[in-house]
Amino acid sequence: MKLNELQDIPGASKTRKRVGRGIGSGTGKTGGRGVKGQKSRSGVAINGFEGGQMPIYMRLPKRGFVNIFAKKFNIVNLGQIQAAIDTEQLDKSSAVTVASLVAAGLLRRVKDGVRLLGKGELTTKLSFEVAGATGSAVKAVEKAGGTVTLLGNSKSEE
Repeated sequence: MKLNELQDIPGASKTRKRVGRGIGSGTGKTGGRGVKGQKSRSGVAINGFEGGQMPIYMRLPKRGFVNIFAKKFNIVNLGQIQAAIDTEQLDKSSAVTVASLVAAGLLRRVKDGVRLLGKGELTTKLSFEVAGATGSAVKAVEKAGGTVTLLGNSKSEE
């Protein structure tokens, strides 16, 4: 095989459709745009326009808002952490942080921190460094002999 013998696979590239080049081309005269009117011309932007009638997105009531300052936390349950320790994904001698949870594969990415929830049972003594924790999670960790350190001034504690 030589460089001058290289070819595309048949059907890999289509020829450009030449619009408006005579009746015989099949896309002549109106160029596939139908007949006359605003939509047959260039510069049309009529999405959502209802001919002067009040559009539906303005007729319907609006409710609520999206808080752009809301923090997005990763949620981890105590049961997940205990399972990771049992399978030796997490090291029980070091502190449980966001970085260690990502390295263990429990979290996909670091958001605004980790929020610890109390679902499941924890039997290992661990120290946690998290952005927030529920009361039941803190009690369960302290019952197992561990500690929970809350990072930053987040308002995620209950």
